[in-house]
Amino acid sequence: MTPILIKTIQFFLSLSLLIVLHELGHFIPAKIFKTRVEKFYLFFDVKFSLFKKKIGETVYGIGWLPLGGYVKISGMIDESMDTEQMKEEPKPWEFRSKPAWQRLIIMLGGVTVNFVLAVVIFIGLVFTYGEEYIANDSLKDGIWVTDKTLGDGLGIQTGDKILSIDGKKVETLSEIIPGFALGNHFTMERNGQVMEKEVPVNVIETLSGEEDKDKIRSLVSYRIPFIINKVPENSPNANSGLKHGDAIVRMNGKPVEYKDQAMPILEANKGKMVPVTVNRNGTSLDMQLKVSDDAALGVHLGLSPEEYKELGYLEVRTLKYSFWESIPAGWNKGVRTLSDYIKGMKKIFNPDTGAYKEVGGFAAIGGMFPDTWNWPAFWATTAFISIILAFMNILPIPALDGGHVMFLLYEMVTGRKPSDKFLEYAQMVGFFLLIGLLLFANGNDLYKWLFK
Repeated sequence: MTPILIKTIQFFLSLSLLIVLHELGHFIPAKIFKTRVEKFYLFFDVKFSLFKKKIGETVYGIGWLPLGGYVKISGMIDESMDTEQMKEEPKPWEFRSKPAWQRLIIMLGGVTVNFVLAVVIFIGLVFTYGEEYIANDSLKDGIWVTDKTLGDGLGIQTGDKILSIDGKKVETLSEIIPGFALGNHFTMERNGQVMEKEVPVNVIETLSGEEDKDKIRSLVSYRIPFIINKVPENSPNANSGLKHGDAIVRMNGKPVEYKDQAMPILEANKGKMVPVTVNRNGTSLDMQLKVSDDAALGVHLGLSPEEYKELGYLEVRTLKYSFWESIPAGWNKGVRTLSDYIKGMKKIFNPDTGAYKEVGGFAAIGGMFPDTWNWPAFWATTAFISIILAFMNILPIPALDGGHVMFLLYEMVTGRKPSDKFLEYAQMVGFFLLIGLLLFANGNDLYKWLFK
């Protein structure tokens, strides 16, 4: 299967699961409180359904328009805009006849299920796979900023040690880029000097302006020691005498310890022979090595985690959890993911950050999935999308769960219920707001596809 097809299958599988469980979050408390549910649909059934079957008082079906799903609850003004029903006298089984606290639980059920689902997935992931990470404080000589232009835009460079972001210690190497995207200030060490710096306000715009997304993901890496792992048979230096574990310490008369230090030397000597000094088990050896036309020696670098640790370059740590330990770990990961997403949303509403340009629709969500089938990545992405759905649905916008919750809280506090006519108008306003947001998000996807 092609990568696009694999992403598409994962997208629809994840979306279908999340929609069904979200709607179950409304359906189950509605049934508990003896409220009639007329329809339970995956996707929207505008004009016709792909499948439908009535069981009891509820029609279960699959629509053809994959923009979400819904449960149609009797006596409730929702996306169906069934105003004729609202003109009749309230029936005991209708939503509008139930106490406000019951209606509140029914409306909060969807987002509650989305958040709980994300936590359950995170619990399963940490219990099954644990958490493997490169410890940030173990990096011997700081980070490698793989693209100088992007690094300059963030105010960081190779050799820096990022100590904390917004006062929170950076525990893992993988936290740095997300931390910059969501943070406001950071503490770093450069050449032995600790300094405080502001995160550039347009950091998201700086990163999103780069077309090669792999370059962003790998922008901050550990510095790779120039230690030989393997010399392939087709290498121009196959007969040079290089062996596994050899460390190149000088190249063309200049000291070298890391790949990032060797790259400009190799670039300046394409197609030439260069003198190098190799450290082999404490013994220095002088050699002449061939630099290819694409500025490479044709060797494989990289050591095992154990070798990196033994040589003092970095440490790869793995956290393993028992079942009971995985529960708080999964909960904390869910809370942290939601908190980070809220920080990201705040940046979107600040025009100076340029983050609004990164708002994406279905294509952006589909692009979050890996292009090869990977169950841990699939479930991690599904959990993240579930968090997004929980947050977006609780926003106080009419036509979303949060809009209904807002009016219910008003009713519970004041003792006055908004009129059905007011709720109808509010529902229409919310609907048009959602259409506008949908067009904007998917328009961003289309613009990037056409012009970037």
